[in-house]
Amino acid sequence: MPGPTVTFLGGVREIGGNKILIDDGGDRVLFDFGRSFSQKYDDYFVNFLQPRSTSYVKDLFEFDLLPREPGLYSEEVLEGTDLRYEAPRVRAVFVSHPHMDHVQYLDLLDPKIPVHLGKVTHSVLQVMQTTSPGFGLGSGEVREFEDRKAVRVGRLEVVPFPVDHSVPGAYGFLVRTSEGCVVYTGDFRQHGPRAADTATFLEAAAAERPIALLTEGTRIGPDPRKDLSEEGVRTRAASVLGQAKDVALTTCYPRDLDRLTSLYHAARASGRDFVVSFKSAQLLAEMADHHLPDVPVPGVSPGLAVYLRPKKTYRKWERPFLDAAIDAAEVHRHGARYLLQLDLAQFPEMIDVRPARGSPFLHSMSEPFSEEDVDHDVLLRWLDHFGLGYHQLHASGHCSGPELISLVRTMAPDTVIPIHTEHPEAFAPGGRPLVLAEVGRPYPLAA
Repeated sequence: MPGPTVTFLGGVREIGGNKILIDDGGDRVLFDFGRSFSQKYDDYFVNFLQPRSTSYVKDLFEFDLLPREPGLYSEEVLEGTDLRYEAPRVRAVFVSHPHMDHVQYLDLLDPKIPVHLGKVTHSVLQVMQTTSPGFGLGSGEVREFEDRKAVRVGRLEVVPFPVDHSVPGAYGFLVRTSEGCVVYTGDFRQHGPRAADTATFLEAAAAERPIALLTEGTRIGPDPRKDLSEEGVRTRAASVLGQAKDVALTTCYPRDLDRLTSLYHAARASGRDFVVSFKSAQLLAEMADHHLPDVPVPGVSPGLAVYLRPKKTYRKWERPFLDAAIDAAEVHRHGARYLLQLDLAQFPEMIDVRPARGSPFLHSMSEPFSEEDVDHDVLLRWLDHFGLGYHQLHASGHCSGPELISLVRTMAPDTVIPIHTEHPEAFAPGGRPLVLAEVGRPYPLAA
């Protein structure tokens, strides 16, 4: 019987697009199934030019933006394509965390393939399904795993470990094969509020004496960013807010629970209320059931409000927030009371809020990609138009390059295979055998 292999269907020499297939004697498990945010996608689809909803997979196949992998997709989504439907060849999918570059294509999978994920991960994906039109989990079975408890899939045993990242519900995995353990890090960091979880995962991974380390490398190579901690963001934000005399504005990723929590506490420390978007309010409300420490809850936590964007109709999930929401007139009238969160698509709200010139704008996002991003020059033009002061305050969701090299040396895997990076060769100083993977090629996993 052939030994285990790993095949990358995406996520090599690019940020995002993780699709990792591990096969051990015909027992095949897929880790993540996300959209690529590489330049290749933008070469064909940008702004309102997007794949057709009636032939979505066909359009992505045309430009090799989805893998033509038999026995993976549902029969419905393959209609009109040149890939014939086959019964599932994959026994399970495991989700590392709820970012679009890891989950966007889950609804294209054959519903006979079960999707394994953490409880918090599942909750965040349900919020995304509610608040983000176009995202779906699909109709297949969803199985919630328990932290650090092994899941058996044929010859493979998968052990999920929670890790720290810029979204709740992030995991790394130990994948025990017939030849030894493979470590898949997912996306992770060591400088956030759950750094202890990351440390526990890395310690357990090293103890397995892994035959292969599949590690993200978002920040390895050229990286001019300052490595603030989440506590550093909170402290500096409170300092800026304490000096502001009128309204303060901020933008952050709407699913970055740590950042929302940091900004809330910074606002409270400076005597302000934190006014969040409907989308962020929905996430915070959903997370209340998980009893996460320090996370504010709409309708419960003092000094947390929801911004009332004027709309002709409000969606069902938005309506519970309407009665206590505050509008632009209130924010303009009593600006010194508030820190207002505006998602980038909501910048036109500044026209109604009319922030005083010199008011601070806390830009609290700077990862290499996001479905929420706009051109930075456009952002600066908005700030210049209203005379706002720009403050960059961000803690990355990813380890720094030196941290990644250090963990490679400490873990000492037989082989390192970098993913989720544009600079895989930068792992060479780690001193371990390095595989610069190519898409679609099976790589043997052997002790």
